Order: sequence, then structure tokens, then C-alpha cells
Amino acid sequence: MTTGPDDPGRTGTSKDSSERTGAAQSSSEESGAALDEQRAAGGESPETGARPASMGGEVPVAATRTRSGMFGVRGTGDTSGFGGLRLPGYSPAPAERPYGGWFDEMADELAAAMDQNGIDRSAIEQVTVDRGEITFYVARERVAEIARTLRDDPGLRFEFCSSVSGVDYSAPDGAPVDTPLHVVYHLLSMTYRRRIRLEVSLDFDDPHVPSVVETYPTADWHERETWDMFGVVFDGHPALTRILMPDDWDGHPQRKSYPLGGIPVEYKGAEIPPPDERRAYS
Repeated sequence: MTTGPDDPGRTGTSKDSSERTGAAQSSSEESGAALDEQRAAGGESPETGARPASMGGEVPVAATRTRSGMFGVRGTGDTSGFGGLRLPGYSPAPAERPYGGWFDEMADELAAAMDQNGIDRSAIEQVTVDRGEITFYVARERVAEIARTLRDDPGLRFEFCSSVSGVDYSAPDGAPVDTPLHVVYHLLSMTYRRRIRLEVSLDFDDPHVPSVVETYPTADWHERETWDMFGVVFDGHPALTRILMPDDWDGHPQRKSYPLGGIPVEYKGAEIPPPDERRAYS
């Protein structure tokens, strides 16, 4: 049947004969059909701490804990209004097949590509599907190889790394946490209109991970910022120097162990002390 210019099925572009933007596989909202079941299996419990691999062995990960207050202030010294904040611990449960949507197809393609490139499947330590998004937890020593595989394999084509960032999952009360320092990579496939995350966990005593700049040049400044703020050392980076703080700055400001600090502010003749030096006014 011939369609006319007023046909709602037409886009008015030269791509009318091609697949229309917004197809089912382009939306992560179609994914994670078993999300409720995964959460019921333990994802919403603060005590959940196991991350069994779906493509390899088992990797124990510490449970998350309820966060109390903000900025590390204790007692009555917090005048910021956040002292009474209570956030429940949340750790997404490891996903089980089927993941839903295009996630299964993509995971199968990745496993086949890893086999083809001689990368053991145990390099993927866990797969998590949460809030319609998929995350692959990767062994740090293989992250550069997996990133290149994700970029170059014709069935994957994750051509763009939009972000590399750090996370410090240290417990506010100082309790020990397994590999609390994480590096998160956000990858985009412009070919297939898909987004995924890679995540690597590290210890503060050994915060080294291979750089992915050779595969994704856009990661250059992202890795520098993650080094600057969290102290993650990206081995092989062409120029791993500070990008936000002065070159001679001591410490990494977004680690939870970093002191709050602050500077006094003068306002209408009065001097307001930094947050960690304020007293309660009640």
C-alpha cells in the first residue's frame, strides 16, 4: 500500500524506508522485566552482600549500610540541616537470565566476542539490571580489553565513552568494606542506540586500573578527574595529572576519608565559620 505525505507512519525524512527511531530495542525501559523478582531476592536489603557472577565465578562484595547524616559531622555540630538524614542501604541483586529486552542478546554477543578474543568469561564478575539499566562488573585487569571488544565487535559497537567517574562506598561509621573504591564507565552504542555501564572495584591500598584512553580518547580528562578527586591511578594514561585541584594539592577531595574543612565567610561584619567548626544553636 502506498502511503501519502499525511500518513502518520511517515517521518517526512529520507529514512522512511528504514527502521524508525524509538524502536523497541532502543529503549532501556523495555528491559529488566524480572526487576521485582530480583529485588525480592534480596536487592533491597541492606544486608545483601553477595554478587555471584552470571558469566564467571563468585565475588563477595560487602553489604551496603544505612547512611546517617551528611558530611561526616557527628553529634550537634551539623547546622546544615542534613544531620537528621536517614537513607536506607540499597544494593541491587545480581541479575539472572533472562535479563529482558535487548540485554540478553547483547550479553550473549559480548560473551561470544570475549571467547573470540581470548578473554575468559570470568572477567565479568557480575551482571546487574536495575531501574531499566544494565551494569557489567569487570575484573580490573581486563577492563581495557573488554572496552576494546565492546567498541570493535560488529554486534556490539559501543563507540563512545561518555563518562568515567569514581565512587567511594566506604561505610560512614568506619566499618570495613570490601573494595570500596569503584570506577564506573558509561558506554554508548550509536549504531544500536544502546547504553551500558562497566564497573570496576578497587582497594584504597592498591587503586590501580588500566587506562582506556587508547580505546576511548574521550576518557582522557574523565580519568584525570577521577584520579584528582578519588586517587584512582589509571595505568597507561598519557598524562595523569590533576585537572581540578592545584598540582601540589594534598589528598583527593571526594574520598569519604577526606576532611570536610572549609573557609570562614564574612557577612555583614560577622565571621561565619566553616561547617565542620560550627556549633548548634538550639
